[in-house]
Order: sequence, then C-alpha cells, then structure tokens
Amino acid sequence: MTLKLLNLNTSRGKLQYNISGNQKPNVVLINGGSGPIEGWMKIVPEISGFCSVFSYNRFGVAGSDKPREPQDGLTIVETLREALKTVGFEPPYLLVGHSLGGLYANLYARRYPSEAAGVVFLESSHPKDLSLGDDQGKAVKTINKMLTVFDFLSPHKKFNEDKYVKETVEQIEAEGQFPDIPVYVITGGKEHRMIPEIVQKKRMQHQMELLSLSRYSKHISAPKSGHFPQFSEPKIVIDTIKEGLEQIKRNY
Repeated sequence: MTLKLLNLNTSRGKLQYNISGNQKPNVVLINGGSGPIEGWMKIVPEISGFCSVFSYNRFGVAGSDKPREPQDGLTIVETLREALKTVGFEPPYLLVGHSLGGLYANLYARRYPSEAAGVVFLESSHPKDLSLGDDQGKAVKTINKMLTVFDFLSPHKKFNEDKYVKETVEQIEAEGQFPDIPVYVITGGKEHRMIPEIVQKKRMQHQMELLSLSRYSKHISAPKSGHFPQFSEPKIVIDTIKEGLEQIKRNY
C-alpha cells in the first residue's frame, strides 16, 4: 500500500497529508523530528481497517513547505489543529506521538483536553530528556555543535523544530495539568551501544514517569526494538492503538 499524499494550504504554508480509513474514533499520527509520513507505512494499512487515520509531513519534511518561522511546540500544535479542522477530521482523537512527536501530543492534550481522548507515547521524548545531554560524551557534543553551525547556513533550517525543544518543554510546563485520559507508553527494549549506560537508565526512568500522567496508564515493552518499534515490531504498535481505541469507545 502506498499512501496517497494530498496538499493542504494552511495559514503557515502547504502541508502534505493523508487520511486512511473511515471509522471512528479518529487517530492522529505525529512523527518524530523530521520524520516523513512513510515512517508509518507498516501500521497505517492495518489500523485504517478499524479507524480513520490522519498522518502528515510537517514543515521542512518531504514535499511540505519549508518553515518560515520557529517551529516550537505551540506553532506545531496550532498548525496541526488548523490542518485537522480544515480537512474536517473531527475530535476527539487518539494521539500517537513518536519520539519528538510525543512532546507535541503531550502539549496538544494539555492545551485542548476536550479534543484528546487518549495518547500513545511511542518511544516518546519526555520533557526531562533535555537533561540527558549533560551525560553525553564530549565527542558527541562537539559533533552536534558542528551540525548546528552547518544548519544555520541554510536559512530555513534555523527554524527547524529540533532547535526549539527547550521552548516546547517550557510550553508544556506552562499549560498545566495533563487530562485524565488513557495513556500508553511503548518503549523499545534494545540497548544502543553508542549511548552511555547512564543515559539509557535515566531515559527509561523518564519513560516510566509518563505513566504518572494519568490514572489509566499502561507500559508496553517492545523487546526487539530500539527507537522505532513501528518498523521492527509494528504489531505491538497496532495492538496498542487498537486497545486505546477500545478504551476510548468505552469512555465515550
């Protein structure tokens, strides 16, 4: 199955998107940083059989327009919400956020609690993950600094979302309480040899802290996966989304 990409004009520029399936509840897939819509290819065909799925390329990714302003969390959430309204994709949603997309799902649910019926944090970033950089080696920090310099040689890249993670975290904290909705946390179980053990340990603690966002929360391990369970163990992600949708139906 190839996802047919459509173009949508928003107040901030053109976005590529796809809607698959025609059953409610509605699911919104939020990519990790700079992740293309194709990253969901192993799960969309199946989940679109029992729900409607919205996926898209954020500004600066694939055929979507380059960003013309800083891509902090609020900008990204408001752009997504505008896109959903424009195409008539109605709430409440099960938000599925991968990696950096987890921060945007977190922010969306706090800002618009009546529109978020549940969240799947898929190998998601946690606000406290910002501190993990303190435990990285000097070599990694030097490489990251060099890459940042090169990014600023391209005008649009200075607006990329990875430059505004700190602002996004501050926005999450400013929004206040997370709504009491079902939360699922999927974490890859494979260790990364390039990441220091202390960083992996702290990150796992942060993953567990995501469970405290809601009274109804569940942790799911993807033992054969690293950072991309939707590639390596798609069935786990599919089953979790299905469970989340069933819980939402009971709640509504």
